[in-house]
This record gives sequence, structure tokens and C-alpha cells, in this order.
Amino acid sequence: MSVQEYLDKHTLSRKIEDAVNAAVRAKTSDPVLFIANHMKKAVPSVITKVKARQILDSRGIPTVEVDLHTNKGVFRASVPSGDSSGTYEAIELRDGDKGMYLGNSVAKAVKNINDRISEALIGMDPKLQAQIDHAMIDLDKTEKKNELGANAILAVSIAACKAGAAEKEVPLCKHLSDLSGRANMTLPVPAFTVLSGGNHASNHFAIQEIMILPVGASRFEEALQWGSETYHHLKAVVTEKNGNMGCNVGEDGGLTPDISSLKEGLELVKEAINRTGYGDKIKIAIDVAATNFCIAGTKYDLDIKSPNKSGQNFKSAEDMIDMYKELCAEYPIVFIEDPFDKEDWEHTKYFSNLGICQVVGDDLLMSNSKRVERAIQESACNALLLKVNQIGTVTEAIEVVKLARDAQWGVVTSHRCGETEDSFISDLSVGLATGVIKAGAPCRGERTMKYNQLLRIEEELGDQAVYAGEDWRQTL
Repeated sequence: MSVQEYLDKHTLSRKIEDAVNAAVRAKTSDPVLFIANHMKKAVPSVITKVKARQILDSRGIPTVEVDLHTNKGVFRASVPSGDSSGTYEAIELRDGDKGMYLGNSVAKAVKNINDRISEALIGMDPKLQAQIDHAMIDLDKTEKKNELGANAILAVSIAACKAGAAEKEVPLCKHLSDLSGRANMTLPVPAFTVLSGGNHASNHFAIQEIMILPVGASRFEEALQWGSETYHHLKAVVTEKNGNMGCNVGEDGGLTPDISSLKEGLELVKEAINRTGYGDKIKIAIDVAATNFCIAGTKYDLDIKSPNKSGQNFKSAEDMIDMYKELCAEYPIVFIEDPFDKEDWEHTKYFSNLGICQVVGDDLLMSNSKRVERAIQESACNALLLKVNQIGTVTEAIEVVKLARDAQWGVVTSHRCGETEDSFISDLSVGLATGVIKAGAPCRGERTMKYNQLLRIEEELGDQAVYAGEDWRQTL
């Protein structure tokens, strides 16, 4: 084939002429670079390669990382993991070979990406998120993604989302906003973990975490400052009352003093807030994670982590309600997450309908659309804790948020205890305007990078940046 025949076959003469004309109009000082970039933009981007590998999360446990290639670049994503998979959430595929990472290796999930998912997605347009996600769902053919693994599917889904944003030449949060059909983006209020317990810490505190929310800040940057200052004041308070050992941190970065009760923990946090001088501009939230200390689904052992006291002072669900009512009256608590066992719909509904604070469903809902629909119908709670890895794709995460929105619920975007250096949930929280983000303490790199990314987003949005602030409950 001659050069002219090649040019004619691919209509390159016209494309090159258009690029040269554009360079002339732009009066560029570097026409070769300009023409090269112009030609690159003229070619629709497609997925050319998907390569996965096994990496470690923040707990030193294997997880999946993906590099998704297009002719615009390489886009990387990795997925977090929780303490354990709930009955109703998508399945995280692990090998189970006790000789490799104590059974936690994800080599099978990685192989599924490199051998099967990659082949299915080559040539697809990364802007078409729903088509990509449904192609993987169809390839898996199971309800909970246990064939390919939700960890495999989600890593590719997030990487494709990043590639789609690059193809559109917009920030990732804007691409997510477009995918969700939202007109406005909002910087979320950070729910900083300041005290850790439950399964996330080695102390005797049964409650999973106590958080602070700087709702009175004017910008996210200011909220981050307030959160950091409160955290460091809390370190001083804990040191004074519990000694330096109390300033060890849990998996989410929260401090882990060996406190004896929820009230004692709230007193420590209240004192730290008082020392900041910000007063009622900083609110408090609690992740009870009550399933972890619920016995036989009917009684609660708040001393379950204390071997000398466990089993001596059980509380009924009614006792727990009385405790929550008392604490909400005494402290500025704005939301309580999982106040009862994950199957105790009756008491969760009763407490939610009291209207004392927002009631967030985590173990109750597991980001599962069927569970969310039931909770909406029964008015069982009034906020969704969004954990994308419980669902398995970006598209399904957007759909479950729409369910919550239509019910006038609040939405809290959440990290997991086993995190990675991926800040995707930061852009997700802004693009879907969820109002609140849980990313752990203002401590530990895998946590702070989520907050630091929100700083960058706020800076990039400039005058268009809106911080949820006092409107965190419902940013419709």
C-alpha cells in the first residue's frame, strides 16, 4: 500500500488538515505539540487493556488493584474491605488457601480480571459507565458477584469511571455528578473518627466509634482544620486522664483509651470540643455497631470486651433506647449508626420515629437495594451508609443513593476499616452530594488522603464550591 493509499484509507489528509488549521487559528508557539494533541483528541477513547494485581490494604491484608488503559492514559483503582462480609452484601472473592496470606489472598479475583473481565471490556467506551458495569454483572451471572468477585468487579468499575472522566476532560466528581443526573455538587461534612472501639480497637470499649462533625464551618478547608485541632486536643485530654497508652490508634485512626462506658467516651470528646472554642459548631455522632455485642438478637452486652465483666449486665433493646435518649439530651449527638442488631427492624423503627437524631443504617442495610427498599417501606431508619464495596459497581451505588434520595433520606459515604491509597470516595461524596463522609480520623495516610483530596476538589471548584455544613442531613 502506498503512502497516498494509506492516507486515503484512513481519511488522514482531512484530519491532518483540520489539525493544522486549528493550530494556525490558535497561533500556537509549538505547532507540532498542538497538532499531536489535536489528533489525539480526535480519536474516540476505548479500553485497550485491563491489568490487575494483588496489593495490601491498610491492615496488611491483600486486596485488588487495577490499571485500566485507554489511548488517553492509564487509570488506577483499588478496593477496600471490611471486617467481614455481611449476609446481604456482594461477595469479596478470596482464595482460602491458608498457606497464602492466611487464606486472604485475592489471586483468583486478580486472575478473573486479567483473563475474563479484560477480554469482555476491550474496545468499550469508558464514558459508558452503566454499559461497562452491566457487562461485568452479566459476565458474573450471580446475584452477589461471587463468581468473579465483587472486589474484582468494583476495582475495574472505579478505574473505568476515572477513565471516563479523563475522556470527557472533566474532574472525576463532575463525571460522577453527570452519571447520577445531579445538577449540583456539594462538599460533604467530614465525620471524623476520634475514639475507636468495637472490632476496630484492642481496648475494652464495645462501641465501634465516636465521631465529630464540624457542621458550623464555612468551608471544607475550615472543617478539616477544626477536626484536626479537636483530635489533637482530645489527645491531650486522653493523656491527662488515661496516660499516653490511651493515644494508641485503632484501624480507623481513632484514639483507643480503655474507657468503661459510652458516657465516659462522650465526656472526653466534649472536653476536647470545649478546648477548641468552637462550641456547638461541632456536633457528635456514634457508630454503635450493636450487632457486634448483641447476644441471641435480644440482649446487649456492653461489657463484651471486658472478660471480668462480660455477661453480668445485659441491656434490653428498651434499655438501649433509654440510654440513647439520655445521651442525646446531654450531648450534641446528631446521628447514631446501627443502634440495634442488624435484624432488629422493630426497635430501629421505633427509635428512628422518635425523631431524636438521624438514624443511619449500616449493618441493617448493607447498601443492599432490597434492604433499603424494605427500610423505606417500614420507615425503619432515615439515612443510608454507602459502602461501595458492599454493592460492587459504581452504577449500582448511584442507583441505591437515588433510592435513598427519593425517600428524603440522608446519605453518608463511608470508607472501610481495610482501606487503600485510593481517594475515589471523596469524589463520589461530592459528585453525589451525599452531605457527609466517613473516612476515619485526621490521622493515618489512607484516611487523610481522602480528606486531602476533598481539599483539592474544593480548590478546583473555586467560587462554585459549596460546603454542606448545617444542611448535611439532606442535600437534595
